[in-house]
Amino acid sequence: MVFDEVVLDLNSRVRYAMTEAAAGGATRAESELLGFGAFFRFTAEHPALYRIVRQAEFVSPETLHLHYERLTDGYVTGLRQAMDSGEVARGDPEVLAWSLMGIGELVGMRWILWDGDQQMPDSVFDELARIIVRVLGAGGSDTGGSDGEGSDAGELAR
Repeated sequence: MVFDEVVLDLNSRVRYAMTEAAAGGATRAESELLGFGAFFRFTAEHPALYRIVRQAEFVSPETLHLHYERLTDGYVTGLRQAMDSGEVARGDPEVLAWSLMGIGELVGMRWILWDGDQQMPDSVFDELARIIVRVLGAGGSDTGGSDGEGSDAGELAR
């Protein structure tokens, strides 16, 4: 079905963008933030991504499942490796991957799609960075303190 091919093409392209960006991170936390930044850029450039993926629930539920499974496969592996190396707090990497994806999807919807912005506002990305670092249980991040001062994580969103 043509619709399935569109979903799978978008999936491949967004995974590539996120993987390429994340590869530039020196730590797992930095890789996460770079990946989130790439996702937000992709969303700004391809706002139909959300509509198409949401329609898959009704048009082709199997393809919707495949879309998310392909996103989580490598994600879980990377998080498990980061847990094994002590870079990320131990936990269930599948639950963590799905939780982080949910955060990214809803934050992107709110600040990119609904506002029609071409980039994530720095203040939002900075707060998101603090949340992600806390969720990962990663220490020693350059994302700034909890008071919101001194953070330059918004640069990773670009």
